[in-house]
Amino acid sequence: MRFPRGTGLLAATLLAAPLLACAPEKTEPPVPPPAAAPEQSARQKADAGGEPRALPADRVSGRQALEHVRALLRFGGRTPGSEGHRWAEDYIIRHLRLAYAEVEEVNFAAQTPDGVVAMKNIIGKIPGRSPEIVLLAGHYDTLAREGFLGANDGGSSAALLLELARVLGGQQPLPLTVWLVFFDGEEAVRQWGPQDGTYGSRYQAGAWQRAGVLPRVKAMILVDMIGDKHLTLRRDLNSTPWLTELVWQVAREKGYREHFLEETTAIEDDHLPFVRAGVPAVDLIDFDYGPGNRYWHSREDTLDKLGPRSFEIVGDVVLETVRRLGQRWPGQPTQTAPARREQ
Repeated sequence: MRFPRGTGLLAATLLAAPLLACAPEKTEPPVPPPAAAPEQSARQKADAGGEPRALPADRVSGRQALEHVRALLRFGGRTPGSEGHRWAEDYIIRHLRLAYAEVEEVNFAAQTPDGVVAMKNIIGKIPGRSPEIVLLAGHYDTLAREGFLGANDGGSSAALLLELARVLGGQQPLPLTVWLVFFDGEEAVRQWGPQDGTYGSRYQAGAWQRAGVLPRVKAMILVDMIGDKHLTLRRDLNSTPWLTELVWQVAREKGYREHFLEETTAIEDDHLPFVRAGVPAVDLIDFDYGPGNRYWHSREDTLDKLGPRSFEIVGDVVLETVRRLGQRWPGQPTQTAPARREQ
């Protein structure tokens, strides 16, 4: 996610940047991470007594999401190719499997201003009674800047997706198939622009378009920088209007008006390659991080700036939106209304 801009950017050819296939998609289990890597079990202990605390089966645990962020931060910076990035890959894959998700690793090579860089998207697939797919997505890489750990920018999205995987994995089979997508290479290598940044989402949208997968994708919900204690989400004008309205309607009904504002912005983020390819998508992003947004892309993007309640609010809205999407798509006929496709 980067600088807010006008909606005219959708006309740009976002899928045109060179992204090269590097290796076949992997399905075999990854090599286990070093023993020093933090384990979820060690992070699920109660504050007293050392007993594992029970996690809610039907909703996101903000405390557990923060523990995921804490674990990711222990790996250090998570730029593609770094040791911290490799540990983050293993951590995400392990916890997706604990959530009974089928894991797909998508290796690709991105042509960046610094040359070809190996990257990996990670997809956790939770089956549904319908083959139609809802994508829940975010990025897990961090900005290549000395001392930057990305608690909110990169950490919060990955953590929320892992918690959503835990909840949804326990509800199988779902009405719709849900794929949780951890994009790599969202951050620019040098300077944000159409060909520097969103490497993982641009690659994945193109690959799925070529493979004929995109017609099955009925909606995409992208989360980015959603852990801020002072959560304020604005309507993104580059998102699909009907899907944005559905999310905001859910938020209103749940009493979250103070967090889901009626103000608008226009954001460049990982949803745009999918919008460009015709997939309905909405970007949930808090781009008001600290006074004057000063925590963004700075060393001040640390764990103490995040709040468990923010994860729970966004998770609650996302889960209810997925549930409603499983009941009826906009445009589908009801008993009292004729079929009509919203644009």
